[in-house]
Amino acid sequence: MQTTFPQLLLTHATQRPKAAAMREKEYGIWQALTWSDLAALVEQLACGLHQAGLRRGEHMIVVGANRPRLYATMLAVQALGAVPIPLYQDAAALECVFPINNADVRFAFAEDQEQVDKLLEIRDRCPQLEHIYFDDPRGLRNYDEPGLAAVDELAAAGKAFAGIHPQFFPEQVAQNKPDDVAAMFFTSGTTGNPKGVVHTHNSLLNRAKAGADFDKLTSAEDVLAYMPPAWIGQNIFSYAQWLACGYVVNCPESAATVTIDLKEVG
Repeated sequence: MQTTFPQLLLTHATQRPKAAAMREKEYGIWQALTWSDLAALVEQLACGLHQAGLRRGEHMIVVGANRPRLYATMLAVQALGAVPIPLYQDAAALECVFPINNADVRFAFAEDQEQVDKLLEIRDRCPQLEHIYFDDPRGLRNYDEPGLAAVDELAAAGKAFAGIHPQFFPEQVAQNKPDDVAAMFFTSGTTGNPKGVVHTHNSLLNRAKAGADFDKLTSAEDVLAYMPPAWIGQNIFSYAQWLACGYVVNCPESAATVTIDLKEVG
């Protein structure tokens, strides 16, 4: 697995563009996202983030439940050579201050109003946090905060940029190397301040592929992503192995429907 996450994405999108990459249950209906659709979304988000000023080596936090756009944002950040940092969606606002300041984070992805409110609450303690992008717009219509924008707006701007510069995204992806930093995960901080644990593309994909080979996993699997994205185990099963094997990751509607969703996926 001497490759990177964005390169694996493009490989799947090229080899089987119409196959399902992810499914999300919304309003009781499973919505599928193909590999080609996912690659297009990642390209748009990457171009949008580049225009907004995200540069190689910088950090971006993502906070929320398992959602296709959260994973697409992580891939977009990695495509640019930047580093995503998933945070626990149920963490208190003050618990987010240390990792944001420790990693000098300027960009954030927030799933919904709850996560946006949390980031806005601590913004005076994290003055470098310039951009906050939200996925679910419900409850945010009347918010007028500097740097706050919808992911839809970011993707639209990136789509226009990609139309003018079609080679930008593949060139950025090609620059990434297996030993480049791919993600950072903060420990729980039970014995002091949390510590940022750095992983490369190779360190994550190597172990993910070893586990997949041991369990004989293939692209025919269906996986339910129900643990927090900030947990390293969830990233192995629903991110690293997902891209290593090319199977389908299913995102439940909510924590309360996991059992029902699991039966439906089965």
